[in-house]
Amino acid sequence: MARYALNTRAVAHCERLIESRQYVLDSDWGEVQPDAAAQNDYLDGHSWDDYAAWHLGLTDGANDETKARYAFVFGDFRRVHRTGLIACVYRASEWRHKEVELAAHDLLQQLDARSA
Repeated sequence: MARYALNTRAVAHCERLIESRQYVLDSDWGEVQPDAAAQNDYLDGHSWDDYAAWHLGLTDGANDETKARYAFVFGDFRRVHRTGLIACVYRASEWRHKEVELAAHDLLQQLDARSA
């Protein structure tokens, strides 16, 4: 099983998006989660640093500037999705990636407080 480090830049990016109300509260994550084509389209116009900012996890041992390096996407490259954060919490807790799980949980709490 892969191991992940917390991407603190992504946490800060997500916090900024939440503060500026750039979020979607109700979506079908299976439908809006960026697929390979959406990821490629995003990378065509953005840097790898921009791409990384949308992923809470950094895969240990994977090379920078490869898709394999980045995990636990939480938005659609424009906005945070509440369902994306829920998916991150669930997946990280399922596979015992505690640092990512707790960060995603904290971000979900921030989003819920901001949107209340």
